[in-house]
Amino acid sequence: MKNTLNHLRQFWFAEAPAERLAALRIVLGLFTLGYLLPRIGMYREMSQQTADLFEPIGAVSWLTAPLPPLLFDALLGLTLLATVAFLLGWKFRLTGPLFALLLLLTMCYRNSWSMIFHNDNIVVLHALILGFAPAADAWSVDSVRRARFGSLLFGRVPNRVDWQYGWPAKLMMAVATAPYFLSGIAKLAGPTGLGWVTGEVMRDQVATDTLRKIVLGTSSSDAIYWLYDQPLLFMLLGLTTMVVELGSPFALASRKWAMRWAVVAWLMHWGILFVMDITFRYQLFAAMYACFFPAEYAVRWVLARFSRTRSAEQQPVLSES
Repeated sequence: MKNTLNHLRQFWFAEAPAERLAALRIVLGLFTLGYLLPRIGMYREMSQQTADLFEPIGAVSWLTAPLPPLLFDALLGLTLLATVAFLLGWKFRLTGPLFALLLLLTMCYRNSWSMIFHNDNIVVLHALILGFAPAADAWSVDSVRRARFGSLLFGRVPNRVDWQYGWPAKLMMAVATAPYFLSGIAKLAGPTGLGWVTGEVMRDQVATDTLRKIVLGTSSSDAIYWLYDQPLLFMLLGLTTMVVELGSPFALASRKWAMRWAVVAWLMHWGILFVMDITFRYQLFAAMYACFFPAEYAVRWVLARFSRTRSAEQQPVLSES
């Protein structure tokens, strides 16, 4: 029993440096800001549509009518401000949870109009995890002020390397892999079953999706015109898809397996973009997969490069005598 508990502790609560969560906070903050800013106009226009298009879901399912446009503008503005505070790690015990909850409300409200964009789910779930975790104890305004505030739920963290910096990243990995595994199970349990492995079902789905987009006048990939007659290629793509989806739980087994799986899954999404012109931005920009890597090394490298550049610029130029 003791060995089981030790294995469980090592699996979920392995120690990690404070910089790891800080790196994930920076990645998520930058992605969220880059995602929301270009869509401000679209979101505001959406909030002014007729009420018959509004069907509240999730955290806003209690609404009986759309919000007044000015109130939604306020929600959107607060979400953007909270995103900046989250990114900078300023007063994080307050702004971390505030960012997560405001993003949840904003994305639920946005998805209450027209279709539901399921690719927003993981972004929001990752925000909820990091927002309530001690993700600003390094590389933040709070840490510059020498104030390691920890998190709202667990308080201060006594050490720079601690289990409280490890479990949120592991939970983010579990949240990221779960949709893949469920998708793989759904494929096998569906009427086509193993047809996904042979590639026939995938080829038919890609062709159907392309025809639908042509009829509706939306953008589609031209790749299907020369890929359709390549059954071996579709068999390879179908097999790879099933391996990525059904094998996703193994990404939680070790760091090496996690990184390998993340790279293959990332490449799969670029393949989806090329073949079907479907954009999963959080995955394509690799922001979702940052939790599968020791992301602090990338941030340290960027900071070191920036520091060397600044030092070179500030170095005085010696004139010839």
